[in-house]
Amino acid sequence: MLILIVGFLFYLLTRGYKTEDYHNIHVNKKQRLRGNLEDHEAGLLVALMAKVAKADGKVCELEAELLSLTFTDISKVFENSEEIRERLKVIYKKEMETFDNTLVISKKYFELTKRDYMKRLKVLEYLLNLAFIDNEFSKAEFMITEDIANALEIKKADFEAMIAQFEQFYARMSSQKKLTLSRAYEVLGLSEGSDFSTVKSTYRKLVREHHPDILMGQGKDQSIIDAATIKLQEINEAYELIKKSQ
Repeated sequence: MLILIVGFLFYLLTRGYKTEDYHNIHVNKKQRLRGNLEDHEAGLLVALMAKVAKADGKVCELEAELLSLTFTDISKVFENSEEIRERLKVIYKKEMETFDNTLVISKKYFELTKRDYMKRLKVLEYLLNLAFIDNEFSKAEFMITEDIANALEIKKADFEAMIAQFEQFYARMSSQKKLTLSRAYEVLGLSEGSDFSTVKSTYRKLVREHHPDILMGQGKDQSIIDAATIKLQEINEAYELIKKSQ
């Protein structure tokens, strides 16, 4: 099942990495950063996110929300999480300035995760989600994600299948009846007219509860993960509708 709002990738299985491989993200314990954050898996991921976000020249509301939550969850694996989060934001802003080093960053990420094809596949899925989240997938976004996929040694068939899944899902969603505003509040479990600060905090809470990757990391059955994927898209659509109504 297509994962639309990718949870914070770092709940993926990390078995196979050695404990001394301190450049990788480990979720079972807090890490102390050794070396440059730019060369750590966390920094490289954020750099790749920046390249995809830069591709169409704009960052929509939902994309910004997803990026913010991702920064938070990445930084949580470090002891000095607040400091790391700020440094990740600096990396993100810097890497949005140019595409010139995209392949260099992608190849560095490949070297850190070359024993885990499924993890790289999930990373690409997340990056495609960023590209599709505004319901558009531009030629520039295709080109940058294709370059990243090739550098990560993602099979062409897997890359094309992912894109087809996203295209089919969004086409299906656009053909379905839109949520009413009243129904949108129901989806979030709120009373119609609730203040937007409550809407936003509830949305963040629901995103975490229904994150497919988080549920995967908890060992949940695939049927539960698939149901959460569908629910999460409904939550996302409801939040967007309420946001536009403000």
